[in-house]
Amino acid sequence: MTSSQRRDLAVPAVLDEALTGLDAILTSHRDRGGFRVLDRRGRPIGARPTLVGVPVTADDVDAAYAPVSRVALRTALERNTRLSEATGAQVWLKREDLQVVRSYKLRGAFHMIARLDPDERARGLVAASAGNHAQGVAYAARALGTTARIYLPRTTPRQKRDRIATLGGPHVQLIVGGETYDAASAAAYEDASRTGATVVPAFDHPDVIAGQGTVAREAVEQRGGAPDVVVVPVGGGGLVAGMAAWLAARHPHTRIVGVEPSGAASMAAAVVSGGPVTLDEVDAFVDGAAVRRVGDHSYAVLAELARIGHAVELVTVDPGMVSEEMLALFEVDGVIAEPAGALAAAALRLPDVVAAGESAVAVVSGGNHDVSRYAEVIERALVSRGVKHYWLVEFPQEPGALRRFLDEVLGPDDDITLFEYVKRHNRETGPALVGIELGSPDALGGLVGRLEDSPVRAKKLSPDDPAFQFLV
Repeated sequence: MTSSQRRDLAVPAVLDEALTGLDAILTSHRDRGGFRVLDRRGRPIGARPTLVGVPVTADDVDAAYAPVSRVALRTALERNTRLSEATGAQVWLKREDLQVVRSYKLRGAFHMIARLDPDERARGLVAASAGNHAQGVAYAARALGTTARIYLPRTTPRQKRDRIATLGGPHVQLIVGGETYDAASAAAYEDASRTGATVVPAFDHPDVIAGQGTVAREAVEQRGGAPDVVVVPVGGGGLVAGMAAWLAARHPHTRIVGVEPSGAASMAAAVVSGGPVTLDEVDAFVDGAAVRRVGDHSYAVLAELARIGHAVELVTVDPGMVSEEMLALFEVDGVIAEPAGALAAAALRLPDVVAAGESAVAVVSGGNHDVSRYAEVIERALVSRGVKHYWLVEFPQEPGALRRFLDEVLGPDDDITLFEYVKRHNRETGPALVGIELGSPDALGGLVGRLEDSPVRAKKLSPDDPAFQFLV
């Protein structure tokens, strides 16, 4: 319905304004990784004085701050020397990995549950999660004296199951079933429809978003003022929506950068499509942010902020860069971050996220990392740095072929980290999968040249090659 048609039907002014805003949102598209909203004639929309129909406002975040502070720790805001020197900016890390449940998820879960009326709490809670959200719900249920049934996929590690059970104690029942999160989520909603229990979503609820948004107010208070840039990881969008709603109203000159995994950029897909869409597949490496579809409420907040001129800039970071940052956080800074927790800090390596001389706060959103995954993290980081490479090599089936390869092809600082060879008795050559770690990324050119001059035939495997997924 056009604006002229609405006037002909005597549509009230307030509703007309809301519908006009919806028209604008539906014509939004991506610009510089964020939102740029156009009017019906394709012209950029300037700042508007009020939010129209937005599910969460700065007032909601402020109202959540006191109750959330009753249970959530006031996590540290630390200046990071390494990132400050690398960027030329003044970089602070907001350490939500130090939260009592090792992530910010407690803030949203507690706020939503605390706002339920006594009858709703008496009927109990249900949630589906294999990670941080489950721990937040478990802790909140225990703190508020209610009960929760938490559905977990069978793939949830025993360590995480035990942690959830410890946090919730007798207030939590763990129900394990199904192979995927989607199966666990379906079971949780079926439970709610059968029993009347309240579903506590991980991100797509106004009270959850408002609770998660308290991270922004807390960081600004700790710093004594707003930074030039706030960098926030994005999965389902609850954290970035809550923080952006508060910052846009209280500190409108602060830029907000949302960081998605390159293999699960569901908010960017929503921007392009004009609304949330379901991704066909996601890369699960950054498991805490590997969300197929962002929340309707989360998207609505960001779309409306874009309409009034406070667009969130969206960028993506690949798994290799995330792995590099996880190792740097651990080895240099002593921070144990899960992959999603390292997203924001990793994005500081990208151009145009923060400029020299600016001040920036990056949120370390969680630290529930399974230490058994560090071998994979190290492997991905080495590949990303350009020092780890893999080749399929055809060796002549003759004595001394491997010795010549070692003497004539490898450099003095190169090391073979993988060698899998299958001898073929009916062929003149035998294939081998060879992993080589270089002394430095600059040594690659020399190695390639020596390979070309050698009698072996070799094909370098690219990280984009489907076979590469079996190596990392």
